[in-house]
Amino acid sequence: MGRPAGVSGADTMRTIRKAAIARIYRHGFEAMNLRDLAADANLRLGSLYNHVPQKQEFLASLLEDIMLELLQDFAQRMTGLRDPMERLLGFVRFHIEWHTARKEETFIGNMELRSLTPEQYRRIIGLRKDYEAHVRAILSDGQKSGLWKLDDVRITTLALLSLLTGISTWYRDDGRLRQERLIRIYQRLARRMLGVAG
Repeated sequence: MGRPAGVSGADTMRTIRKAAIARIYRHGFEAMNLRDLAADANLRLGSLYNHVPQKQEFLASLLEDIMLELLQDFAQRMTGLRDPMERLLGFVRFHIEWHTARKEETFIGNMELRSLTPEQYRRIIGLRKDYEAHVRAILSDGQKSGLWKLDDVRITTLALLSLLTGISTWYRDDGRLRQERLIRIYQRLARRMLGVAG
């Protein structure tokens, strides 16, 4: 079927994107064909082609949108935070909340980099490095102000990101720990990683 009356192109694109994320998460990008995606989005194949003319570029656009949303949400969350410790704890909270709320996006954002062309890969990795740079700035500023002493700020940044991102592979809303408790545990782990007591 075509687009229903009163439904905008932006709404249709959001529906396609949601269906694509779910399908890629379940089956992988290589196994996704546009006919199945059209059915998932309740569209005719011809209508889908109006929005997704090329599968490969669609994946790159999807991963780019995910990273841009992450960067935008992070910037909003960190607004007004100045003290490096406050920023560190705020970052840990943000990263856990965002990545557990968006487990499917996190998974495909990590697993489907392999499906990108070299140019597309560089584009997405550039955005990931932007996020990494924000975290590195927090650690660097804390080091300069004497809050912690790190052997290597870059390596510690990567270790912290790996520690936190891994949560999205096992966390469940109905699991043993409530998210707030998990955040407090990981905030303490982050402090200890940096050699800060408490």
